[in-house]
Amino acid sequence: MPFDFINTHLQARQQDALLRKRHVVQHATARTITVNNKTYLNFASNDYLGFGDVAVNLNLNDSHALGSHSSALVTGYQAQQKALEQYLCEQFGYGAGMLFNSGFSANSSVIKALFQDKAAAQNSAIFQDKLNHASLIDGAMHSNAALVRFNHNDMNHLRSRLEKSKAQNKLIISEGVFSMDGDTAPLKELLALAKQHNAWLMIDDAHGFGALGKTGLGSCEAFITQTLPDILVITFGKAVASSGACVLGSKQFIDYMLQFNRDYTYSTAMSPLMASHTLARIKSIKTADDKRDKLNANIALFKQLAKTHNIALMESNTAIQPIVLGCAEQTLQAADKLKQQGIWLTAIRPPTVAHNTSRLRVTLTAAHTEQDITHLVKHLIGAIV
Repeated sequence: MPFDFINTHLQARQQDALLRKRHVVQHATARTITVNNKTYLNFASNDYLGFGDVAVNLNLNDSHALGSHSSALVTGYQAQQKALEQYLCEQFGYGAGMLFNSGFSANSSVIKALFQDKAAAQNSAIFQDKLNHASLIDGAMHSNAALVRFNHNDMNHLRSRLEKSKAQNKLIISEGVFSMDGDTAPLKELLALAKQHNAWLMIDDAHGFGALGKTGLGSCEAFITQTLPDILVITFGKAVASSGACVLGSKQFIDYMLQFNRDYTYSTAMSPLMASHTLARIKSIKTADDKRDKLNANIALFKQLAKTHNIALMESNTAIQPIVLGCAEQTLQAADKLKQQGIWLTAIRPPTVAHNTSRLRVTLTAAHTEQDITHLVKHLIGAIV
């Protein structure tokens, strides 16, 4: 029968404890989540600062259309989107920016578009950290350039790869904060290697923007007065508690994207209402020192309690605190045990992570209380045994 493979693959996923399902969420905040009329403590949210629970104040005298009604290259590029791009450029010092409706689209399409010239791509190579997000890997795999992987955060391995490459156009790609491990990229070393080998550096700071940096500008804030990555992608669906993304770079680079980025050209532009809300939220984040302090205090408390109770954590100082259990089925069982104790925690399994590295991915937010975290650790002890 045609398409028999669909059922075959679904059965295999079920047998390997890898079948994915959606849950209908009735209500969610950075602290709690309600599913099937039951409310849980939410330790699976990316709303790191708890801004999703805070209303955005807009000037009601301004026009904020719900939809942009067209592609940005037709009539969809409106004043609200331009204002958001300009603000981000001013904060970082980039020449230009362009908005996307999702971080995945931004990452994958930028890489594909950059190497759309097959002749140039024949003399190009993309160097990616092995733990980079799927959107970055997919973009490289669907581009015309060679893909070279280097061991996670291993600068010696990257250096070796760069030295052996004869490519004229070299693009190094890393995440600011790695979404499944929670550790951070060695940006200073990456910038130095890029300069040394005449390469470009692209950073996806989805999980850093808003939560890291003195004023919440993310992993790259410390380098604003020095040398920034050639391409910076920031997304709005995590600490900003909005949606969409912005790609920042030189004016010439963005002009090139406007010509050849198919996702941008053939997608309806970001909602002007969403752009206005996002800009207002980012301005609030700039002065949200209390929320960042609370988040950091919660991270420190969780790590301290985990250490006290011999819960093995990965090397992370961010809001993402994974507990690797290895077996996918065991990880699902642990997540189910926690749900029975009123704790919602995601079981991360292959192919999102490598085989035998299934994990409970704890995400902490500024909205959690000390009692919440104590409750979590108390029941983690029984769930992972």
